[in-house]
Amino acid sequence: MSSSSAFALVAFYFLAAISILLGLLSLRGGLRFVRYLQAEVAKEYPDFVPLVSVFVPCRGIDDGLKENISALFAQDYPRFEIIFVSDRADDPAFAVIEEARRAFKKKFGPTMRIVIAGPAADSGQKVHNLRVAVGEADQKTEIFVFVDTDARPHQTWLRSLVAPLQDEQIGATTGYRWFVPLRGGLASHLRSVWNAAIASALGADERKNFCWGGSTAIRRETFEQLKVRDRWRGTVSDDFTLTRVLHEARLPIKFVPQCLTPSFDDCSLRELFEFTNRQLKITRAYAVHLWKAVLSGSLLFVLAFFGGIVLVLTRAAMGLSFAPPLALLLVIFALGAMKSHLRLRAVSFVMRDNRLRSIGTTLAHLTFWPLASALFSYNTLAAALSRRITWRGITYELKSPTETLIAWGDSAEKAGRTRGSQLGRDKTGN
Repeated sequence: MSSSSAFALVAFYFLAAISILLGLLSLRGGLRFVRYLQAEVAKEYPDFVPLVSVFVPCRGIDDGLKENISALFAQDYPRFEIIFVSDRADDPAFAVIEEARRAFKKKFGPTMRIVIAGPAADSGQKVHNLRVAVGEADQKTEIFVFVDTDARPHQTWLRSLVAPLQDEQIGATTGYRWFVPLRGGLASHLRSVWNAAIASALGADERKNFCWGGSTAIRRETFEQLKVRDRWRGTVSDDFTLTRVLHEARLPIKFVPQCLTPSFDDCSLRELFEFTNRQLKITRAYAVHLWKAVLSGSLLFVLAFFGGIVLVLTRAAMGLSFAPPLALLLVIFALGAMKSHLRLRAVSFVMRDNRLRSIGTTLAHLTFWPLASALFSYNTLAAALSRRITWRGITYELKSPTETLIAWGDSAEKAGRTRGSQLGRDKTGN
């Protein structure tokens, strides 16, 4: 055996040992995630149904938008209003919303309003929309709830999300998205597996949990005391900013597994890379410590696993023994597959959709997780090279957690002549 071959083998053993250790720790985390979901689903909260304002930022038409909006109208909750907000009055989403409203047949339901926020001048368009919309909430509202148009909440989603807030010590409650491919395909399944890794980071430790802007609830009093509306100024990420504000105030964020929300959608490879790169670029801008952790962890795995595959193939071609490194590769793969399987089974228990139990979905989560880890590596490197993202047709430059440059899109074209009027509205609180 040459010295270079020996060095490669020793290096692989070293990386594999670290990967197996991290895999065991990750599997333990997966078991905790499963136990937390089971315990929370079995828990019963006393009835707590104050008046709620649900804010729905819109821009364009998502797949299944009518069904998603209909699911909001059909919530099993006695008193709530829905405020749809967009930057322009001719947003095509409004026609779909009106269609869903007319199709709603129940005698009683939520009140509905539409707010036109105008183009953003100094923040992301979604954040700007929300800053305007919260000022339009009913004066008697006690709870603010935020939901995205690509989410399809089940009938008791709102009740489940609000119930834990009866404990005034809780800062906010949150669910998370779970991508459910409709027609399948490599890109759609890979996005689901990639996203699932983030979902299982939530759990019992309320100090480490984070808010997801597509399914978050907070007391109005807490929101106003923490000046969240002001802290949103200049940002592009509503949920990262809200998470930071709550952590600074040492207020816990409770993850509500019943509010894991399906997003029924397919994507192309281009859309997959655009989405995942955007998430890591936002992470680098708002939580650089998390970006560094993902960078180091994913690169370590890529070197150990995919480098190990190259090592095994090379040694086999050279007629050298490859059984020990192959065995270690199988151990690494098995640990990841076990965690993915546990996570999928736990989520399918909460989200009772047959597509989560299909053979295609199961195989994807069992086998695609190494590709998802490699994708994380690519995403973190892309985030190291650029802070520019495109979101809903608008391009942003993420200068810092409190400074966003609108580089291209309708908002950029109109920012110069609207900046003064938008700031004036902010000062009056309207």
